[in-house]
Amino acid sequence: MATLMNRRSPRPVSRRRPSARRRYAGLVGLLLLVLGLGVYLRYQRQLHRYARRAYASFTFSSLTGREKTPLLSGYSVHGIDVSSYQGTIDWKTVAEHDVRFAFIKASEGVTLRDARFRRNWREAQRAGIYRGAYHYFQPNYDGAKQANLFTRTVPLAVGDLPPVLDVEAPEFHDVAVMRRGVGTWLRLVERHYGVKPILYSNYSFYKRHLAGHFDDYPLWLAHYEVESPQLPPDKWIIWQHSDEAYVPGIRGTVDFNVFQGNFESLLALRIPAAGKSAPARLH
Repeated sequence: MATLMNRRSPRPVSRRRPSARRRYAGLVGLLLLVLGLGVYLRYQRQLHRYARRAYASFTFSSLTGREKTPLLSGYSVHGIDVSSYQGTIDWKTVAEHDVRFAFIKASEGVTLRDARFRRNWREAQRAGIYRGAYHYFQPNYDGAKQANLFTRTVPLAVGDLPPVLDVEAPEFHDVAVMRRGVGTWLRLVERHYGVKPILYSNYSFYKRHLAGHFDDYPLWLAHYEVESPQLPPDKWIIWQHSDEAYVPGIRGTVDFNVFQGNFESLLALRIPAAGKSAPARLH
């Protein structure tokens, strides 16, 4: 009898409310979700761009070199710019797909010559593509030495497109020093070839560091994910509208550009016979 009396009845199931810790975790999760959505909505173009580039890298081994990105509508003259990054280019095939001009990387800084420059320079001309050369400017190196490297590397001649200075590297300590170096390169290269160089930069870098300082030089503007450059048409002559395009003859992505004007205007941009002069010694 005592044994029966000592047995306890089973306790009813407790339906307690969520603990404070669970409620806190739920609020944090909701906050992170809202913040993540906000970041996505604000930077969705950039995020989509990174995703596309990651996918392109992942699928590179399956590319054939025949992939093709449609030409940008509204423009009649299209071109590319290349470096050793594009590997071995079939320039004849490239020329068969409405590529009228190409700028080819020649040099960078004070010592680097692009490993594929000579081949690209020769083969682009053989394919009937109007060619030009560019130098990637390193702002922490002497502008005159960089100009010397470029002029020793590039045999520009009558009929070629003007030389180009690519200015976009953000690693510099003093913007005034950077601008002086850019000015030195432009001045010495113009003296050497007898033709005014083209200045290349991306939109944000140009607006922040170069606008108003080199307006006498033609501008080649890189500006992606926009319907048109966010500069007046009289401020630029070439627009690099994509750096993830495909052109048959190149295995992988390449920069796509349009020239502002018709084909005759592009021909007029070339180095004329009257502009040929004896090379000036740079110092």
